[in-house]
Amino acid sequence: MELDTKLYVIGSDGKKFMGIGVLWLLEEIDKSKSLRAASINMGLSYSKAYQMLKRLEESVGKPFLERKRGGANREGAELTPFAREYMEIYRDFQRDAKAAAEKEFVIFRDRVENLIKED
Repeated sequence: MELDTKLYVIGSDGKKFMGIGVLWLLEEIDKSKSLRAASINMGLSYSKAYQMLKRLEESVGKPFLERKRGGANREGAELTPFAREYMEIYRDFQRDAKAAAEKEFVIFRDRVENLIKED
């Protein structure tokens, strides 16, 4: 028996705006310096990646990208300082929440195993 956790942050509208996929998107944008390149690297359509980022920015109320014009491709993006700090806080939350869930799961698993042995 194992535990698989999926954590999402949901806005007041009941829609998910933050999860591990959004974090991965932000990390890929940071590497590639482009939302378009990040979406391609992740196998997402540009419109899907754009919507994920838009929902995040609207839900949090802060910009996560500084968009740049110019260069050979006429595109580019940098994460804002706010985005970098938010990502760090989210990583900490993910780590701590999963550790807490794993601790509770061990208790659950042990109780179930004991219950099975009683029969």
